[in-house]
Amino acid sequence: MAASPLHPPSPLARVRLEDVVPHDGAAAPAYAHAVGALDASLALRGAAVLELPAADAAVVRCALESTRAFFRGRPAAYLYRAGRTLEDGELSPACMADAFRCLGKAARAALSAIARHLRLRTDVFNHLLDDAPLPVNEVSSSELLVAYSHEQLQSAQALMGCRRSSMPVVDRGFVTLVASDHPGIEVCDPNGHWYLADGGSGPSDLLLLTGRALSHVTAGLRPISQYRATNENRASLTFRLMPHANAILDCSPILAAGHCIRQIYQPVPASQFMDDSCAEVHVVSSHLEEPLVSQGNFVSDPSLRSVLSDPLSGAFLEDAMVLQCGHSFGGLMLKKAIEMARCTICNREVDSTSLFPNLALRAVATVVKMEDDRRLFHNAALRKRRKDVTEHADVPRRTGSSSRDDVEHVLDAESPAAVKGVQYPFAVGERVLIMGNKRTPEKFVGKEAVITLQCLNGWYLVKALDSGESTRLQYRSLRKLLEPQTLARMQGLVSLRD
Repeated sequence: MAASPLHPPSPLARVRLEDVVPHDGAAAPAYAHAVGALDASLALRGAAVLELPAADAAVVRCALESTRAFFRGRPAAYLYRAGRTLEDGELSPACMADAFRCLGKAARAALSAIARHLRLRTDVFNHLLDDAPLPVNEVSSSELLVAYSHEQLQSAQALMGCRRSSMPVVDRGFVTLVASDHPGIEVCDPNGHWYLADGGSGPSDLLLLTGRALSHVTAGLRPISQYRATNENRASLTFRLMPHANAILDCSPILAAGHCIRQIYQPVPASQFMDDSCAEVHVVSSHLEEPLVSQGNFVSDPSLRSVLSDPLSGAFLEDAMVLQCGHSFGGLMLKKAIEMARCTICNREVDSTSLFPNLALRAVATVVKMEDDRRLFHNAALRKRRKDVTEHADVPRRTGSSSRDDVEHVLDAESPAAVKGVQYPFAVGERVLIMGNKRTPEKFVGKEAVITLQCLNGWYLVKALDSGESTRLQYRSLRKLLEPQTLARMQGLVSLRD
């Protein structure tokens, strides 16, 4: 186990639980300040600290003492869920029901505060959680890990059969709250630096961390916390706020609030999301700002071109600017961030007068764009050559001889690899028929459109001729339409042949 790192240069935000519960009137400014501090700490440090009120703090201290007495110094862990009936002979530490209730209330308040800072309703995620209070004969999807061990957090993963104890932990739920009687939780910040997160915390403080489900429903606006336990003897309570099994995790609230979401964030059943996350937790990723590679279809690994392009228009970031928070934008996304006066990734305020060019990103984007332009020019020349050869073959075709093999031979001899690797079969201004696929909106399928912009990796921005609406589609979803003059010429040739 690595030695304990130094404390972070900037301490975690310490927020009272009462201050992140929505209030009216005179308490509104304090609530807004607490929500902002909590969210900023999660974005910059990957964690935050919640201070419990006296009554809840007494319950948590009682539960920690009960944990030490229950395990009697033996390293072990126990997973508690509200509503689950104990099996014959099974014992549970005391105060677990009260601790589960207190920590669940704190986790829901933290989730509401995060939603509020994203300009959403404070109850926008409630439909994804268990009913409160929990109905009779129903078991909660959230869980409370009660542990006494020097590697208690990793023991949780061992109970779930997912990860070896020496690996860092990435939780699958919305938020995670950790209470312990001894410091020993290290957190990895967005820059990849590990630090001791609970060095100044006591049994009355809760360490707040974020999980994969929250990152998915916020379209990546809230990064995932990665943490691990140091080699210490300590009793701990780890509460994970999880979605119920029948929930559908989607980003519709984020989209309705005006945020931009990437196509990788597709709606997914919570049960599938949990299964896929558990299957992949043995893979440790150091790039947690981006979604991890999954077996499902709701996440993917970003390509170089996606990083160097504007997610709205697909244009390369040749005008990239750096914001105060460190994120870089260009094109339509930069314009949107300036109009909103907030970063679309971390939601921090943006001052348009303090932006400066990201020269390195501009240079890389320019080089990649030049390479794509060169490939596009070559493909356009090849298409023109194909058209000329085909037109010259019209006369033999009308006389009954076949020159198809000759045409293909000429084209293959000229550039066989280019013919097979063409990803830009259409040019700007060409008319196409939208064939569509399962992801294409129904209102565009079967419509005639015109190519208005070439994007990356074979994607085009097309505009429907009847409605004037635009959408982004890949070349496989499009079919070229002949111009009226060409169509009339072909019809004339058919008439002459008949």
